[in-house]
Amino acid sequence: MSTNSVDVEWKQGLTFEAHQQGRSYTLVSSTSDDDTGMGIGPKQMLLSALAGCTGMDVAAMLPKMRVPFTSLLVRVSAELTEEHPKVYSTMHVVYEVGADESFRTQVESAVEKSTTKYCGVNAMLGKAATITHEIVMLG
Repeated sequence: MSTNSVDVEWKQGLTFEAHQQGRSYTLVSSTSDDDTGMGIGPKQMLLSALAGCTGMDVAAMLPKMRVPFTSLLVRVSAELTEEHPKVYSTMHVVYEVGADESFRTQVESAVEKSTTKYCGVNAMLGKAATITHEIVMLG
């Protein structure tokens, strides 16, 4: 079994510095008055993790499927509940793939494999929210 760990250190106000795998990044409260743009909110980081996880899967599978793609952009939008604790109730993932429409079947297969088999972030977040997917071919 693999174990991951991270620590966060309070800096000031609602700003923390996270340390993980020898790297540091800044966390800020999404409700704070911090307009410096120096950090990311923890809930937004979840969305980045989802986009990164599934994006890496798809980017790894497309060449194996012989899909010549020139770009891949994964966008995630999510809706928060009104009541506390505010959690994401729905998430929508859009895959913008720079490939010809004739490769749609392979792209759909890669996305399906990522979302049902390989992306652990999708599996975890899918237990708490409804996640939908959309593919846009930019060929």
